[in-house]
Amino acid sequence: MFDRKEFIETSLTESADTKRLIFEKCFDSICEAADLLTDSVRNGKKILLCGNGGSAADCQHLATEFMIRLSHDIDRPAIAAIALTTDTSNLTAGGNDIGFENVFSRNIEGLGTGGDILIAISTSGNSPNIIKAVMKAKDKGMKIIGLLGKNKGGKLKDICDVPIIIPSENTQRIQEGHITVGHILCEITERELYQN
Repeated sequence: MFDRKEFIETSLTESADTKRLIFEKCFDSICEAADLLTDSVRNGKKILLCGNGGSAADCQHLATEFMIRLSHDIDRPAIAAIALTTDTSNLTAGGNDIGFENVFSRNIEGLGTGGDILIAISTSGNSPNIIKAVMKAKDKGMKIIGLLGKNKGGKLKDICDVPIIIPSENTQRIQEGHITVGHILCEITERELYQN
């Protein structure tokens, strides 16, 4: 019989344990990603984000935090960030006309410029449309931060400039780790660039 109390306790314990492991295993890569972001924003460049499903929602969430603000104690200008996951006409036309595996790479072709950052979010690390997006970003001279997880980061691990691999094989814990790391990266960027 399903035990709700045990399930909630186990879920929260797993989540807390995963976040402790993120600090132990991902500290250096988080710092490296923060350096890429602060350098890019300081140079007037933008951030593009792509992902599927829950990762698409994370893209929208994080792009908003960069554009509007995360830390309410800092008065700062907008940081240019675009979630490539939110324009339904664009995504459905792309899926219909050039194939779903090409929707993000096509947008990077049109919007990306050298020195921009792509934050590629993939729980599996093997999403074909994210892999194509990363390859197009490389062609454009962008730097790529991968928020990854299962399969030791999957195929994306080796093609991202900075792979941040959440140390879990549980999709829920990986997604929680992605949004936590995303918040950390956003807050480091705004604090290091704009905090007095």
